[in-house]
Amino acid sequence: METHIATTPFGRRPMTLALLAAQKEEIPAGKAVDKWQLYRDLCEGKSLVGIGDRSLAILAALLSFYPDNELSEENGLVVFPSNKQLSLRAHGMADTTLRRHLAALLDCGLITRRDSPNGKRYARKGRGGDLEEAFGFSLAPLLVRADEIIDAAERVRATNRALKLMRERITLHRRDISKLIEAAVEEDAAGDWGGLWRRFRVVVDAIPRRATVDDLEPIVGELASIREDIDMLLDSHMNTANPGGNESQSGWQQSDSNTNNLFEFEPAPEKSKATAEPERGTQEPLKGYPIGFVLKACPEIMDYAVDGIASWRDLMATAAQVRGYLGVSPSAYEDACHVMGPETAAIVVACILQRAQHIHSAGGYLRALTEKARAGEFSVGPMLMAAYKSNGATSRMAG
Repeated sequence: METHIATTPFGRRPMTLALLAAQKEEIPAGKAVDKWQLYRDLCEGKSLVGIGDRSLAILAALLSFYPDNELSEENGLVVFPSNKQLSLRAHGMADTTLRRHLAALLDCGLITRRDSPNGKRYARKGRGGDLEEAFGFSLAPLLVRADEIIDAAERVRATNRALKLMRERITLHRRDISKLIEAAVEEDAAGDWGGLWRRFRVVVDAIPRRATVDDLEPIVGELASIREDIDMLLDSHMNTANPGGNESQSGWQQSDSNTNNLFEFEPAPEKSKATAEPERGTQEPLKGYPIGFVLKACPEIMDYAVDGIASWRDLMATAAQVRGYLGVSPSAYEDACHVMGPETAAIVVACILQRAQHIHSAGGYLRALTEKARAGEFSVGPMLMAAYKSNGATSRMAG
């Protein structure tokens, strides 16, 4: 068993207060974690923890010398392989490289040294064969920092999911804008299509090869704005070409609370405010739709909440973030919150995210639903129930 007595380094290696503090960190009683699952989490969250690939390879070799799958203080936390054994399990890594990456693990606070009087690594057993004392590398910091490592992995996974969704939205916007402008030019529709194309190319050419979520969010917003301008021009052209047509004939502004319908183009926000706004139903989701039901119907939104969703406040905060990933403009979401109420708008965004691959313009879809809500013709109930039934069917098929 490992004791809590702090040890000083062997030889000329200096003692520091940081090393002393690391050795004195206490492990919660009874805490145990799966060593390989923790290692996988560390590999995912390495950028936040501040450790490199080669150092992680050495850590994997150290973990392979730990006899149990679960790291726990009860089973001891010191491993004592020689550098030669470590090198063999690290695929023949050179000794100087091995020492450098061991030092990196120590500096990062993922392991600590427990040096023997002569600097050798070994274990002493008692008469009954039980391990009494071991000298080598202590894995205790991994157990102490397990929650931090798991949280770092979750944050990286959430960022990667958000980045993937943003790249998908950019790809869809690029494809749609390019083809719509080409179709408008061929049909000789009125509009500054050359100017829109140049504006589109300026945004596309500015996309960095290695972009973060913060880099892509304004690009998604710019593309969504260009797409909205194109939709306005095409909508005007269609109305001019077919002045007697209505919504059901033109098909450009069809929308419904049924999520099976696909919304192709984002209509422009109405300039007229003649239609009276109905009273906002901000209490509807609180009374009729428990937060647990919403999350069962739209589980994907939980992937974008780093700290989880335990309340309506958490759901609204997460929806406001997801809004940007979907390419919904701030004005469109603000209008939805004003007309529907922030809770209902958050549910709508969660439903849109759940069916993002089937909705070509999330911003257009939200604007259409907002207009229906302003006219008193939209209720979130059917939309939420459709998502719940769809998700339930998918879950049963997967099971």
